[in-house]
Amino acid sequence: MSDKEGNVYKSSASNLREQIEKDLAVHAEKFKDPVVLGELVYRLLEEKENTNRILKTLLQRIEQLEIKLGEKPAEKEKTNEILLPSTDEKIVQLIEKSGKATAEDVRKALNYKGKNAASARLNRLCKMNILKKQQVGRKVYFLPA
Repeated sequence: MSDKEGNVYKSSASNLREQIEKDLAVHAEKFKDPVVLGELVYRLLEEKENTNRILKTLLQRIEQLEIKLGEKPAEKEKTNEILLPSTDEKIVQLIEKSGKATAEDVRKALNYKGKNAASARLNRLCKMNILKKQQVGRKVYFLPA
């Protein structure tokens, strides 16, 4: 590298440094304005919400993959050993007998007034991996796991 090239580099670096310092001074003045600070905080909050949404989606997909990979045989045996309330046992027996059932079917079988109680029990059994659910149109069918 010749002396001329070295001087060009040094002079452009010092010009760049001066430009950056000027930009920082201008922006430092803007940060004293509460409206600018409010806008920054708002954008930070939006970004945090987006990040949390993405993380939630990723965690759900990881859980789905873990379920698809299956359980080890020892874990399956433990699942069968779970003690359930008699109502839940009746629900599981109903579904194993018929192969599938909806919340409405369970509501009728257990004489519930509304579907909410049956739906809550079915969803809890799904979370315990005792049942699995499959949506067909507007109906949700619960199947043996």
